Amino acid sequence: MFIWERPDWPRFRWDAHRLALPLAAAHVARGRLAARLERLGFPLQSEAELRATTEETLRNAEIEGEILDRASVRSSLARRLGVPDGALGPEDQRVAGIVEVTLDATRACAAPLTRERLWAWQAALFPTGRSGLSAIRVGAWRDDARGKMQVVSGPIGRETVHYEAPPAARIDAEMDRFLAWFAAPIAIDGFVHAALAHLWFVTLHPFEDGNGRIARVLADMSLARSEASPRRFYSLSAQIRAHRAGYYRSLERTQRGDLDITMHLLWFAARAAKAVAAAETASAGVLHKAEFWQAHAGLAVNERQRAMLGRLLDGFQGKLTSRKWAALGRCSLPTAQRDIRDLIARGVLVRNPGGSRNASYRLDGG
Repeated sequence: MFIWERPDWPRFRWDAHRLALPLAAAHVARGRLAARLERLGFPLQSEAELRATTEETLRNAEIEGEILDRASVRSSLARRLGVPDGALGPEDQRVAGIVEVTLDATRACAAPLTRERLWAWQAALFPTGRSGLSAIRVGAWRDDARGKMQVVSGPIGRETVHYEAPPAARIDAEMDRFLAWFAAPIAIDGFVHAALAHLWFVTLHPFEDGNGRIARVLADMSLARSEASPRRFYSLSAQIRAHRAGYYRSLERTQRGDLDITMHLLWFAARAAKAVAAAETASAGVLHKAEFWQAHAGLAVNERQRAMLGRLLDGFQGKLTSRKWAALGRCSLPTAQRDIRDLIARGVLVRNPGGSRNASYRLDGG
């Protein structure tokens, strides 16, 4: 029996005493983060928001196996958030949909959540009307024309059914009940509300595809509402991605259990506390970046150099070589080499130890 088949569905319950300490830890961490952000000031808060929202967007997609380009996501978000020097290149339309959904959920968290808004979100995630090579139903609830909505794994013919969602005939009424609950004033702990919004939506699985991504967006929207702040400074999806196997185990166990969801809420609270702690560390990186530009206030650099220094300050993955510089800066190799030599001469970059072939570089002191 799945959770939605139980006669008391959807009267969720939990052990408040068992949740008290984990939730308190998450709230204390969030308080520390708020204090640190207050010290950063508005311009650096915008940079911290850009970092967190970029991470949330990337990891939300990655949980479902969709890999987005970080620079493209950051550029798209920076333009919409108005962060100076945040855009690193031209906008990739492939990421525009998920960026728009992410920001609409949080920046407009006070706006009513309606079925039309959810339909628009799901359509934005699949602008071609396809998921991979398969045509899917977009901008509407699923109709189960291809059979039951199931979450399965394994090779064809030997699939393991992890979960089966309610039949499509029930979705209209079930979603009306969910939307009425979501619209009501939040009368429970904010982290619990976010976890419940996510669990309830993903259990209904109202769309043919995109349910997990939208469920995590709804968790962020719930948190934005409970915190009375549309600005997001920590990423739940990053923690879910880091513990993806545990995430799916917790969902499967809960969806096959009764209406006591204490264990799932404990798992969610732990991930929330980790997400906030990671944001504290990231805010230190934002401050380091600001201190770098303050120390080099008189540094005249071209657009390519500024963008590449920004990448290094944001935590460049791998080693920066002149060939990578040329590819990322969309310039010739000789131009990239001149950019690098100029910054070395001015004490901004240093060359890493090693031979002349495939030389790599880092920030001086980095």
